[in-house]
Amino acid sequence: MNDMQRYLVEEMVEAYEEGRLSRRELLRRVTLMTGSAVVASTFLAAARPPAATAAPVARPAAQMTSPTDPDLEAGMVDYPGQGATLRGYQARPKGDQVHAGIVLIHENRGLTPHQQDVARRLAKEGYVALAVDLLSREGGTAAFPDTAAAMGAQAQLPPEQMIGDLNSAVAYLQSLPYVRASSIGAMGHCFGGGMTWRLATVNPNLKAAVPFYGPAPPLDAVPNIQAAVLGIYAGDDPRIDAGIPDLVAALTAAGKTFEIEVYPGVQHAFFNDTGQSYNADAARAAWQRALGWFNTYLNA
Repeated sequence: MNDMQRYLVEEMVEAYEEGRLSRRELLRRVTLMTGSAVVASTFLAAARPPAATAAPVARPAAQMTSPTDPDLEAGMVDYPGQGATLRGYQARPKGDQVHAGIVLIHENRGLTPHQQDVARRLAKEGYVALAVDLLSREGGTAAFPDTAAAMGAQAQLPPEQMIGDLNSAVAYLQSLPYVRASSIGAMGHCFGGGMTWRLATVNPNLKAAVPFYGPAPPLDAVPNIQAAVLGIYAGDDPRIDAGIPDLVAALTAAGKTFEIEVYPGVQHAFFNDTGQSYNADAARAAWQRALGWFNTYLNA
């Protein structure tokens, strides 16, 4: 089991322990993620008894920027990858003006309507945003019957394949006539936050990165980071926050340009307005912080 796969499995265990996932659903999801019912049973046996919580309240997807916004061009696009055609959702301001580009990296459930909406929000702020679908080689997120199946497939993707596909997304943005090739950023949430950190360690073309509550990259790769990185974290997220001190030490020792912003009193995934942990005030503040970071390092 690689470290990103372990991260995804531990996220499911955490949901079970917090009472947000049933025993049966935990076993199903971890089996899909690892390909082994035995491994799933092992994780279940080690988990704490679930907390008693109220039944979750369904939260409809909140489209903050309309897919038919007259100021934008938005929709699915194909772009070349290494030995495959990849897909993503691209949003950009209408017209021929040249803009900075941002690669948007999704959470553990593939390319969702929420991520498409975030891409449109970035486009409204004057960026060309490409929300990648890391399940492109498996037929795309939409090819899976449910969220658990998409999660399971994503967990079994080789990390080097995902990084390669993200590098292809950077190269695709740089090739577009309406993108300023020298001004490419990346942003991701949860699993996508971890992949944002990792992309920054291997792609010197990134000028700015904003990972939201993502697991730290391998610390020995931190000296390779060329981008200015703003790490955004939730105060009530001990599993992820435990890695911050060592990451800060590695970034400081390597002389990197970075800042860490921790929002107190909120939980992991607080930015996602379709999820149970959404916090409107913190999400709004983090969004403005991210936009300020991109403006400083991509539009200067």
